[in-house]
Amino acid sequence: MLKALLLENVHPLAIEILAANGIEVVTKTGALDEAELIEALQGVHLLGIRSKTQVTAKVIESAPDLVAIGAFCIGTNQIDLKSAAQHGVAVFNAPFSNTRSVVEMAISEIISLARRIPERDKALHDGVWDKTAEGSYEVRGKTLGIIGYGNIGTQLSVIAENLGMRVVFYDTAEKLALGNAQRLHSMDELLRVSDFVTIHVDGRPGNAGLFGEEQFAKMKKGAIFLNLSRGFVMDNEALRSAVLTGHIAGAAVDVFPTEPKKRGDRFESELRGLPNVILTPHIGGSTLEAQESIGEFVANKLKDYVRTGSTTLSVNLPNLALESTTGVTRIAFLHRNTPGVLAAVNNTLAEFGTNIEGQLLATRGEIGYVVTDTDASVELDALNALKNMEQYIRIRVLPPIGVKH
Repeated sequence: MLKALLLENVHPLAIEILAANGIEVVTKTGALDEAELIEALQGVHLLGIRSKTQVTAKVIESAPDLVAIGAFCIGTNQIDLKSAAQHGVAVFNAPFSNTRSVVEMAISEIISLARRIPERDKALHDGVWDKTAEGSYEVRGKTLGIIGYGNIGTQLSVIAENLGMRVVFYDTAEKLALGNAQRLHSMDELLRVSDFVTIHVDGRPGNAGLFGEEQFAKMKKGAIFLNLSRGFVMDNEALRSAVLTGHIAGAAVDVFPTEPKKRGDRFESELRGLPNVILTPHIGGSTLEAQESIGEFVANKLKDYVRTGSTTLSVNLPNLALESTTGVTRIAFLHRNTPGVLAAVNNTLAEFGTNIEGQLLATRGEIGYVVTDTDASVELDALNALKNMEQYIRIRVLPPIGVKH
């Protein structure tokens, strides 16, 4: 029986989906450190995490039963993707499911900071009636600069325009501008013209230290800054200095270089206590709607992979969208991508009298993935022969789609 370990309060719908497909599910509320995770993964085939649990190469190497990892979030930088691929472990995430939630939070913070609501709120809680229009303004007619024009950046762009904002963006990749948004050729150009600057880049290592003292200095005096992407892209001390000098009028930060493991833990940051600064505990995608959607999406990806071999939208393996088959056996063979593998697989199967009904091959860098449907059960000797191939990484034998277990 397949076993799944789900950490960090993954949505209950994910548990329902996996359990309904005959998978035993174990849950834990918080994140696990490396040693704890290695121990917990013994005998586990599927791992579900969010952003706190770090799945290192050592963890993957120490979990021989692990078949797939589901990141119930957008980011996958907490997982050693290369090591996972080399050990035949598929990784899936939820690239679209919480987009709307993050965008709505960014919009709410842009308006709140423009109206200096954090300061007015604090004053009233402290018993001070601070009714004033000083430093408070509408967002209509202001320029929003978006750094990173992906799923979140593009949707934010559309909604900001509907509020009457002018939108400019910068991305290192070629991106189609939506609506009246204007692509700028450098981040420096964006910083010079933007009244609001918001970062929505991914977690690739090259984005570490993207925004620091130099970038804050290039922003317009009185501009507002938001980071709802990754904690390591920004220098917190530089932001603190820019706010205290008044060069930056306000900021919203949802992600931090080091974050507590679980709810209720102590949080320390140099950004605490700053005026007109909103700090939130990595909740950009934490709405009931987003978490339900993520739970459903990732759980179905894990279920499809273990039951049918489908790797559609896997972030580290070749992508194959597999249709149902009338065959008896499906062989999913992950291998190192070298010339002649497909011919060698077919020759090996032919030697043992195996008739092929259908076959698909895809490659991704150093990894290849060939799925073969046969009209009869495959002999154990044939499978062992495939395992003995020099390029072998992992082999799984699956029944066709629709067959009950």
